[in-house]
Amino acid sequence: MASDAHVRRQEAGQVTHEAPTPARDTIVAVATAPGRAGIGVVRVSGPAARAVVHGVTGAELAPRQASYRAFCAADGGLIDQGIAVFYRAPHSYTGEDVLELQGHGGDAVLQLLLQRCVALGCRLAEPGEFSKRAFLNNKLDLAQAEAVADLIDAASAQAAKSAIRSLSGEFSAKIAEMTNALVELRMFVEASLDFPEEDIEFVRSHDVAGKLKRINAAMKLVLAQAKQGVLLRSGLRVVILGEPNVGKSSLLNRLAGEDLAIVTAMPGTTRDSLRQHITIEGVPIHIVDTAGLRESSDEVERIGIERTHGEAAKADLGLLVRDAARLNEDRADKVRRSLPAELALIEVINKIDLLGDLDFLTTPALAVSAKTGAGVADLGRAILEHAGWRAGAEHALMARERHVQALVRAHTHVETAKNRISNLELLAEELRLAQRELGSITGEFTADDLLGEIFSRFCIGK
Repeated sequence: MASDAHVRRQEAGQVTHEAPTPARDTIVAVATAPGRAGIGVVRVSGPAARAVVHGVTGAELAPRQASYRAFCAADGGLIDQGIAVFYRAPHSYTGEDVLELQGHGGDAVLQLLLQRCVALGCRLAEPGEFSKRAFLNNKLDLAQAEAVADLIDAASAQAAKSAIRSLSGEFSAKIAEMTNALVELRMFVEASLDFPEEDIEFVRSHDVAGKLKRINAAMKLVLAQAKQGVLLRSGLRVVILGEPNVGKSSLLNRLAGEDLAIVTAMPGTTRDSLRQHITIEGVPIHIVDTAGLRESSDEVERIGIERTHGEAAKADLGLLVRDAARLNEDRADKVRRSLPAELALIEVINKIDLLGDLDFLTTPALAVSAKTGAGVADLGRAILEHAGWRAGAEHALMARERHVQALVRAHTHVETAKNRISNLELLAEELRLAQRELGSITGEFTADDLLGEIFSRFCIGK
């Protein structure tokens, strides 16, 4: 039987994918969004793609060349006319034979073309199945495959730029660089376990502490970039809170740049939550205006107040708005006590346009005027600062919360490894666990149920 050290040395080597099992079925889907459009695309992938080429176009297609063809029904009748492109495996998005039929973008004609492909041996694709096949056929790693969906869903130009950088492999390359450093160190550590009398000399001669320090520094940098990417992808949930008539709805309108909420001088005008998506320096902000917090006998208003507390419980940040003209008589402390203790708050003094002198403001609050816009830019910067955003997204890596959590766990194992240098068995185990966490990001070590969850969130046809 091989020694434990020998087994660990094998695990420490570069992970190579086994040859993927060829798909036995062929999938088809409309790859463009539903509705009227100038162009609509039907995509086919799998071993029957070539048969679909002949069945639909009645001709042989040269690989990777666009050909203008008639798209025909089983009886030879014309379904549509358009461009057909055939990609021969493995030189395609999925790594399989792929056919793209680019016709007119009406729902009815695309459904007829889809039904024709099904009749020729295809089945309807599941959400994300094309990208899943690309991953399984080693055309994309898991982080790149997820970046496909992130690019499609990008809510800002900054998010789109970060997504395309991850799709091009920049995020994966950084993960691979750290993994390779861990692999190299693991191989030395595992080899030394067969010669325990040389442990101390090994540690000295191979600069284990220095290598761990460099890996740790690289991991911290990538983790910071990934956190920025998560913010670009998911955005920040911000809730506007406060007593009635302090200008919460006016502040929402000012931040959104349009009149979304009804604004009157009558307290309690806002009875329900009003949501709006905005961007600040390219970062998506999901902002919610809520009913004013006060005691009320009005049943409708009470329901609105209950919903306010519900929104506060789900938010990442609260803007506690106060009226600059009524600071001495408001109940901000009572409102603050009624909110979740874990909710981060930025105190906002509104309506400063009604005052001439602001020297009396001794609290560390932000002074703004939702009416004139004064101070609102500073408020926007404060929101981003709370989120940990740094100006300029050129270094952000589009990432997901699972990527960040894996990096956090890997970083923890590396930090622990720094304290295990005197015990190479424990050091080897921490390095192995760190490598496993990094591997889960790109798909080297990923449970099948996680794959299903990831790709099910993709759109059909991608």
